[in-house]
Amino acid sequence: MTPRKLRTLVLAHYRTHGRHVLPWRKTRDPYKILVSEMMLQQTQVDRVIPYYKSFLARFPNVRALSEAPLSAVLRAWQGLGYNRRAKLLHEAAKAVVGEHGGRFPKTAHELERLPGVGPYTAGAVAAFAYNEDTLLIETNIRTVVLHHSFPDAVSVSDSEIREVLRKAQPKDMAREWYWALMDYGSHLKRSGIRTNHRSKGYVTQGAFKGSSRQARGAILRTLAESPKRSLSDILGKERIEQVASELQKLMNEGLVEKYRGSYRLKD
Repeated sequence: MTPRKLRTLVLAHYRTHGRHVLPWRKTRDPYKILVSEMMLQQTQVDRVIPYYKSFLARFPNVRALSEAPLSAVLRAWQGLGYNRRAKLLHEAAKAVVGEHGGRFPKTAHELERLPGVGPYTAGAVAAFAYNEDTLLIETNIRTVVLHHSFPDAVSVSDSEIREVLRKAQPKDMAREWYWALMDYGSHLKRSGIRTNHRSKGYVTQGAFKGSSRQARGAILRTLAESPKRSLSDILGKERIEQVASELQKLMNEGLVEKYRGSYRLKD
């Protein structure tokens, strides 16, 4: 499929089937868009919506988030998973307030200088807040391009995908274009189309049960409720070594600290 035909197909699908009611699509506030993008990383849209609404009710603007203790931010994040994202979001808010007077940078290049904000997140904020014509790749976008532009290829690089996107992208429509790509890619996945294994950088994710992700989440959830003195209370005696190891990592990352002979979420 040519880039022009791909553009026509994607935008037509969006006009009819787009997820126009998603709450982060009703704002151009870079803070609210950054919150949504951090939450949406590796997490399904339907799970994110209630957390997004409750998080913004608790921290309605970048200054409110920057002034909150990290422990409060981690508690508001509980249940969403990948808790390190909350810490990075908190650090980015502090940088916006402390280094930019509470005003977000205006370009993807400048946004990427914020702590915890990588190339994709910076580009997404620039596209959705400022309509900047940048190039974005995430799992749904990758699905669309692989399916239509590389139907029989394997080990397709992101640079090849970017070239297709560069040719297909309509000018001054970044906001609508990337919403459309993401929605169409989500539609393809629901239809049973799975293409990302043909991406050069594809990596399978291990099972959650028994993983370090499960242990980290259990530790932070426990500490959000109340400090625990016994590590065996968290996931049982058979996993006490794993819990101890992950607890140390959480301390090294600045999410947990020692407190009165036990542990607590970092303030």
